[in-house]
Amino acid sequence: FSCEWAAAHFRFRQPHSNLAYALEGGKVGTRALLMAVQAHIITYLLFGRDTEYTHLERLCRIGQQEQGQALATALAETLWAAGGGGRAVVCLITTAVTVRPQGGYRADTFTERIRLFEFSEKAAAQEFISHHINCFKCEGSHGVILFLYSLLFSRTLER
Repeated sequence: FSCEWAAAHFRFRQPHSNLAYALEGGKVGTRALLMAVQAHIITYLLFGRDTEYTHLERLCRIGQQEQGQALATALAETLWAAGGGGRAVVCLITTAVTVRPQGGYRADTFTERIRLFEFSEKAAAQEFISHHINCFKCEGSHGVILFLYSLLFSRTLER
């Protein structure tokens, strides 16, 4: 992955602003992935929550905690759909190396530390992601790459 991909994470605009619902995207190839997640975020914020606000206010009046919940829901929904509705796999980085490079593979100090967490219930996957949301949205977390790996493993390489 390029330096831009490695630095990419899920970052929202300022909470309680007119664009509080919007993810910030860089000028790299991560935009398509961010926009797919953005669609799920907007769907959740408009139709998945019970609030007294009108539709436009539902998007603008969210705080940092609601942003995190919307992101966790969007990631879980996307992974569940990728898994065919029967599984979701979430990839996180561990401190210890989990795989040793073999053959023509070059170590990148990132991929070797990935650990897979598999879920057979969407609610369990969403709760897990909610508890580990900073792994996807904090600077230096490689959040977009982790989500891409999660998508691939949820979908399975065979499919």
